[in-house]
Amino acid sequence: MKPAPSQKQLRFLSWETGVFFHFGIRTFHPGHRDWDGVEMDPATFMPESLDCRQWLRAAKRIGAKYAILTAKHHDGFALWPSECTRYSVAASPWRGGRGDVVKEFTDACRAEGMAVGLYYSPAQWGSWAVKFEDARQYDDYFIRQITELLTRYGKIDYIWFDGCGSDGHEYDQKRIVSVIRSLQPDILIFDMWDPDTRWVGNEDGYAPMPNPYAVERAVLGERKTIFAPAECDCKIREHWFWDRDEGTLKSAEELMGMYEMSVGRGSNLLLNVGPDRRGLVPEPDEKRLGELGALIQSRYGVPLGFDAPVRENENHYTIRYGALRAEDMGDHTRLPLCHSVIIEEGLSDGQNVKRFRVWAHLPSLVPISDRRVCMYEGETIGHKAICRFAPIRTPMLTLEIVESDAPAAIADFKAY
Repeated sequence: MKPAPSQKQLRFLSWETGVFFHFGIRTFHPGHRDWDGVEMDPATFMPESLDCRQWLRAAKRIGAKYAILTAKHHDGFALWPSECTRYSVAASPWRGGRGDVVKEFTDACRAEGMAVGLYYSPAQWGSWAVKFEDARQYDDYFIRQITELLTRYGKIDYIWFDGCGSDGHEYDQKRIVSVIRSLQPDILIFDMWDPDTRWVGNEDGYAPMPNPYAVERAVLGERKTIFAPAECDCKIREHWFWDRDEGTLKSAEELMGMYEMSVGRGSNLLLNVGPDRRGLVPEPDEKRLGELGALIQSRYGVPLGFDAPVRENENHYTIRYGALRAEDMGDHTRLPLCHSVIIEEGLSDGQNVKRFRVWAHLPSLVPISDRRVCMYEGETIGHKAICRFAPIRTPMLTLEIVESDAPAAIADFKAY
């Protein structure tokens, strides 16, 4: 039986775009590399101008609906005053040792109307690392820290686990997941153990085609076919954390391509921005987010004046340009220049479309002639398929479902 999505998975897909904020002790040590073992003194953590609302206002410039903070990265430094470790903001001079970045971030998300996500890596190293005698003690530490994050800061929409550094440790998955689900029943879990979402397979912002939501995964140690939409995590610069990499800021056009190849292939785009040592999104990064947002809006903000889609039969949907009389349909100068369509599949019963085509009907003196050209061939649709093609003037577009697991439910079909 084909797996169907939960309501929270549908909500996740409706977010479409999120921003990842890699920020922590690593921000104050440019040139550091993960796993190099170099000590990073908590006394160096001093974001004197920290403003998480500035981060989120920058994120909203690309239409982001959710944000994720690295509450604890591989170095083990906790951005909240954790009672489980000495290696946290409480050991820094910032805010007199009474600061809490996680609180400021979660408060800012709610003030800006963004869904709240927290990243957690179980790794740690160096002289500040917590010592354990056995695997159960490590799981206890993991659960205590996650419990702090899931009980101190209100509703958390998304927990983003990174398994790096877990080699050689077998987690008590059922115990950990049981605690998470009991503390936050509506939470989304990324990729690990009992996943609601999954990693796309690269960190470059590009989803594959086809891009199925029904995938085989290990769920609490058992292989199952589940509904798990992919998320495309990627970076606006070369590094995840702020660093001295001024020449690596991606162009708005490159980022736009990543948007079209992630959101436009039915995945979510999770674009990383590294706040700097002031605790602010750098001005060039904020500007670039604005440029990307403007580019998205210019291409896909306002659809052309085609009428609502009509289902002609089980496998064909059409949209007609509604601003003209039938006798004017052959006058190409009166027809809109179309470069894209966006198709959305109804997913309440799961993803069904496996192959489709988009046809443009050519202007003709005979209203809506049978002359047409295939503008696009695709595979899966999912939440959203952005189909770009050579600009063409057309009075009508047809979506043909070529192959489907079950009768397709097309929720929307618009031209741009």
